[in-house]
Amino acid sequence: MVKDTISRMAREYAPEFIDARHHLHAHPELSYQEFETSAFVQNKLSGWKIPFEIKAKTGVVGLIRGRNPDKRIIALRADMDALPIREENNISYKSTKEGVMHACGHDAHTSILLGASKILQETKDEWEGTVKLIFQPGEERNPGGASIMIREGVLENPKPQAIVGLHVHPGLEIGKLSFRGGMVMASADEIYITIRGKGGHAAAPHTTVDTILVASQLIVALQQIISRNRNPLSPSVLSITSVQGGFTTNVIPSEVKLMGTFRAMDEGWRFRAHELIRKLSEDLVRGMGAEIDLHIDVGYPVVYNNESLNALAREKAEEFMGRNKVQETEVRMGSEDFGYYTQLIPGCFYRLGVMNVEKGIVSGVHTPTFNIDESAIEIGMGMMAWLGTSLTP
Repeated sequence: MVKDTISRMAREYAPEFIDARHHLHAHPELSYQEFETSAFVQNKLSGWKIPFEIKAKTGVVGLIRGRNPDKRIIALRADMDALPIREENNISYKSTKEGVMHACGHDAHTSILLGASKILQETKDEWEGTVKLIFQPGEERNPGGASIMIREGVLENPKPQAIVGLHVHPGLEIGKLSFRGGMVMASADEIYITIRGKGGHAAAPHTTVDTILVASQLIVALQQIISRNRNPLSPSVLSITSVQGGFTTNVIPSEVKLMGTFRAMDEGWRFRAHELIRKLSEDLVRGMGAEIDLHIDVGYPVVYNNESLNALAREKAEEFMGRNKVQETEVRMGSEDFGYYTQLIPGCFYRLGVMNVEKGIVSGVHTPTFNIDESAIEIGMGMMAWLGTSLTP
């Protein structure tokens, strides 16, 4: 059976792709700067005689054609970029680039898809259809590499019937996978506000426009406008994450800057909330005598897992791993530009467990001590290859 062949090859090839992950982890690159990573991927695909093309400058799109290549077309996606975080792990493959780290597991995602690519290429006479390999840049930064790849035609020629992606999950123990149909991750928009007014001496606030006070009132009011206007059954969150203003104890500053994020699980409410945020902010700030510049940088949409595709993928995972190894993914207010793909074609975005409490591998993503139990590489590459050969949308 193809499943048994894939399982055996994943076990056999896992050390090669653990080494690949070590290389990528030691040489991380920020969003839209993944030139060395892209070259590494291209070199691997060339060595396996997998044809590919470049999109979005650093993105790599490969094609593997099995028997009856037009019968089914499945896309497998991995992201490649790192984060501006200084690594604190004491490991042999620690980041060699100061202030840049694979703190979200994209090095693992890329290595896993490379491993799956090798397996799929070597077994292409044993399965039907075509698998499109998408190595994507810029997941961590607006506008999202997925949106650029789509604009440059990644979902055309040939057009996939479905797309599959995975993400390492430090809250899920090693050896397990999790799936969920429907809304699974939130949209994410960035909010930038500048409040301006006449500054002056802190002892004479009546001669100034107190931008600090205005900003404080606005932060509280924004929380109320979200909680009082959204459906309580629809998850949504607004967090102001940065307040910048003032430089000493006796001066009211003439400018305060706020930054934050707004997330939702309902696209209709999402854009209604934008209107409410704009109106409230402008009315409140101007009503208190200050001026305002407000920009909402529209980011990633909701990640929606097609229910029937997800159910089929979960069934295939249970065949591959065993039913007791497959769980249901929790809804998360984190975001992923995989949502751009799921707006256009059926998608399945699932989780790969990488936590190992006994080994002390428990840190969350986007932290300086994030790491994975690398036995997940074998599981991930085997599972991706198996889904590539067995999903029939």
